[in-house]
Amino acid sequence: MLRAIWNSRSAMNAQQEKLDSISNNMANVNTAGYKREDTNFQDLVYETLNRVGYPANPDGVNTINGTGVKTTQWIRDTSQGSIKETGLRTDMAIDGDGFFRVTLADGTAAYERAGNFSVDAAGNLVDADGNRLEVNLTPEGTALFNAGTVFKDNNFTVDAKGQIYMNIGDNSVLYGKINVYNTIGQDSMRSIGDNLYVPKDGVQMNVNGNADIIQNYLEQSNVDLGKEVTDMIIAQRAFELASKGITTSDEMWGLINSMKR
Repeated sequence: MLRAIWNSRSAMNAQQEKLDSISNNMANVNTAGYKREDTNFQDLVYETLNRVGYPANPDGVNTINGTGVKTTQWIRDTSQGSIKETGLRTDMAIDGDGFFRVTLADGTAAYERAGNFSVDAAGNLVDADGNRLEVNLTPEGTALFNAGTVFKDNNFTVDAKGQIYMNIGDNSVLYGKINVYNTIGQDSMRSIGDNLYVPKDGVQMNVNGNADIIQNYLEQSNVDLGKEVTDMIIAQRAFELASKGITTSDEMWGLINSMKR
């Protein structure tokens, strides 16, 4: 009976973590570039010792007894979200694999899929939290920058390969390039919050020349709200079933105690 209580409690803990991942996904259904997370379940260790009183099969050998269940590491779904037109020149969506590189307030680099950028007071392209988008200036772009030509909401265009053209009078000058960075493996990036990621130790970030940047568009969250609601109902029912197992065990203990009296 103690084993049944332990199994029920471990199942409740696992389902609670599943519900946590679902609620996080649902909260970010409208977050640009968000990638949903999921959890899977894994058995805990099995009991294989021969003990008197344990269930046995017809051959008289003890059956293998499980000790419960747990969730595995949260897995991020990196599939492409839908791309929606916004009409804002500072909005950019990545079509393919990869991330934008931004510089945080402490000077370190981070990566994100969200392309809802804007122009700050200094003329830099920044994300919603003020992190500066990496722009690799050409020699012509460096000269223009030193002369005071910076980004405005309507003075530049970005082509599919990330090349930035600055509108100077009637001319269009190659100002710089926005690179898309990618790495190998789904489990190579670590979330640091605010829709930002950093590579795990030893992971190399490489420029991905196969991805396209689409200006005036934003990649939406890849959360399927219908699937999340269905998963939530299943997890709630499993949690309820496990809790009833504990309640039944408590009632049986109470019955045993009353019989001893």
